[in-house]
Amino acid sequence: MGGSAGTGGSGGPDDVTGVLGALVTSSVTAPAPAADEPPRGLGVSLPATDAAAKAQGTFPYAADLWAEGLLWAAVLRSPHPHARIVSIDTGTAAAMPGVHAVVTHADVPGDAAHGRVVADRPVFASDLVRHHGEPIAAVAADHPDTARLAAAAIAVEYEVLEPVTDPEQAFAAEPLHPDGNLIRHIPLRFGDPEVTGEVVVEGLYRIGRQDPAPIGAEAGLAVPRPDGGVEIYTASTDPHADRDLAAACFALEPERVKIVVTGVPGAMGDREDSGVQLPLGLLALRTGHPVKLAATREESFLSHAHRHPTLLRYRHHADAEGKLVKVEAQILMDAGAYADSSSDALAAAVAFACGPYVVPHAFVEGWAVRTNNPPSGHVRGEGALQVCAAYEGQMDKLAARLGIDPAELRMRNIMATGDILPTGQTVTCPAPVAELLAAVRDFPLPALPKDDPEEDWLLPGGPEGAGEPGAVRRGVGYGVGMVHMLGAEGADEVSTATVKVSGSIATVICAAVETGQGFSTLARQIVQDVLGITDVYVAPVDTDQPPCGPAAHSRHTWVSGGAVERAARMVRTQLLQPLAAQFGMSTELLTIADGKITSYDGVLSTTVAEALDGKELWATAQCRPHPTEPLDETGQGDAFVGIAFCAVRAVVDVDVELGSVRVVEMAVAQDVGRVLNPAQAHARIEAGITQGVGAALTENLRTSSGQVRRPDLSGYTLPTSLDAPDIRIVKLVEERDVVAPFGAKAISAVPVVTSPAAVASAVRAATGRPVNRLPIRPQAAVVTV
Repeated sequence: MGGSAGTGGSGGPDDVTGVLGALVTSSVTAPAPAADEPPRGLGVSLPATDAAAKAQGTFPYAADLWAEGLLWAAVLRSPHPHARIVSIDTGTAAAMPGVHAVVTHADVPGDAAHGRVVADRPVFASDLVRHHGEPIAAVAADHPDTARLAAAAIAVEYEVLEPVTDPEQAFAAEPLHPDGNLIRHIPLRFGDPEVTGEVVVEGLYRIGRQDPAPIGAEAGLAVPRPDGGVEIYTASTDPHADRDLAAACFALEPERVKIVVTGVPGAMGDREDSGVQLPLGLLALRTGHPVKLAATREESFLSHAHRHPTLLRYRHHADAEGKLVKVEAQILMDAGAYADSSSDALAAAVAFACGPYVVPHAFVEGWAVRTNNPPSGHVRGEGALQVCAAYEGQMDKLAARLGIDPAELRMRNIMATGDILPTGQTVTCPAPVAELLAAVRDFPLPALPKDDPEEDWLLPGGPEGAGEPGAVRRGVGYGVGMVHMLGAEGADEVSTATVKVSGSIATVICAAVETGQGFSTLARQIVQDVLGITDVYVAPVDTDQPPCGPAAHSRHTWVSGGAVERAARMVRTQLLQPLAAQFGMSTELLTIADGKITSYDGVLSTTVAEALDGKELWATAQCRPHPTEPLDETGQGDAFVGIAFCAVRAVVDVDVELGSVRVVEMAVAQDVGRVLNPAQAHARIEAGITQGVGAALTENLRTSSGQVRRPDLSGYTLPTSLDAPDIRIVKLVEERDVVAPFGAKAISAVPVVTSPAAVASAVRAATGRPVNRLPIRPQAAVVTV
């Protein structure tokens, strides 16, 4: 981990020498913390910063914002997945009473295209429509109904084209985009291609399109500024990237565009879409009024990025004892119409295609291609989830072929620290994968359900289902998975934070967005731990602060938490140096705890507030992890900063006549490095497991010829509390990663990645069926006699 030097504020030796005598004199009367005062600092279950606001309904969602003179926006979207735009007539809409502006591609003054990695996505479609729901135009009016009616009144003449919806056909199809249909190809080559094993198993796997399904509407408010710029209030997870995209689109200098982050109810990729900010800003600049947009659930399903649907072909070679010899794989990811983060997702999929197993020879071909399907992009565990489902399916097949217990087969091949990934990168971080697998394997199994009418809710399908106890079979399955932390392939991961202390209050200024991952709480805990100050205020995020990058891959725990810690330690030095100099000792001999500064020998004892004596201390610091490198033309390279691991044992009950599945229990063991907040760690793991159960059994945004079918929460089935299994966190291995601040690892993504594979494995065990598609269809779990 690297970092830049921070800058300190006031608090040099001359500022405190006049009060040293008073500090020592008053030390005997320094108040001690109340006996019932809750513990604080790292390792404590400090409540989430926003918990009360969310529980009380005062959390500041973007959809709740208001401004004087507010106008409402609506977006016209394409009803076709692929079409040529012949003409756009906005005259009728613009003439409607109450309509203030209508904007199309012709009204974009700057860059007409945008994108997180590749700028290939138009703000508004101009000549071609490339996916169902693509924006065509936007309207601002004095009432939301007027805006929607005006958007519907825009007359667009389309020449409907045949959509390309099969990613396998994308290679030979006419280019859907000037950049072509192939976004990236990674041919990974590791070892000897001529090697073969005594036992060979093959499999074809399909992973569906999972939607982030955000709990808060995607919304925003744009307010024009007197200098000709604009301020945009929205639930952004990467405000500086959003600002730069918006400034390029509006043809403005970045300093004339400000993004203010409102409360983010949760984010797993959907908040990275710029489809709200860009139309809003254009309309605000055009009308001179504040403009608000709140997407409907249908618009949400049509516009933001989804998990990449993926087709995977695998061939595993092993010896007679089950030791892996070679893995061959082909991975085809459907990116939808635009590139987005597909290149990153493909890199993760190819790199982790063999899983956390030792594979001496690996040959993987990976492709990400454009189609006319809904857009794909960053969703928690992208790339890793898809391959985990496939390689764990292969391990089950291999175990069945050899007559070896599935857990034992995995154990014979498990990865450890010092082993080498197929990318050639050595696993230098802690990799206690065998310990994780052993923990879930040895955990006691849940009791069998009773054949009792009063407990028929235990049947798959619940009390109103048609299941019969005699048709229910229980299965036990395993999933072992891995994810990378932070960005990869040379991404410059850096974050900046400022810590200020005045009186008894500390303030953290850091543009790391709180998306539900607990960063705001963590920042408070870090400052409490380093400075012993209870009252810590985390400032709201906007683009006037230095950039911190996106809230993804648990990077804010690492880089932003690391920056907060460095800044806090610099303030600590400013605070302690004058005292240490006065008493002729080093600052290392002074401790801060519970707001009190004491020396090792007890000579000095005073409070932090008294040591400050009315002054303000501050420091700014950066944290930058060690560099990575892109994968080369053979898929080789040290592409990842760190890796986190997880093992899950799933227990399911399957009605083999109906194909219905009930997940009874998920036992989890995870490599966490260090638990910084036990309550939040458990909550994040439980949430990740539940999301993974949704991917395994119910969540699939279905399309027909590129058209999204039933884009609502009745057509897209999310798991509810009744679907959530008993989740047993069997073991959290705290083997600290020495290159990470605090030694902590990513928590929430790896259980999402691993749990679908475990559920599929358990259904295989219960039914004897191959189960090679997620989510699992009922017909895949039916056993015919």
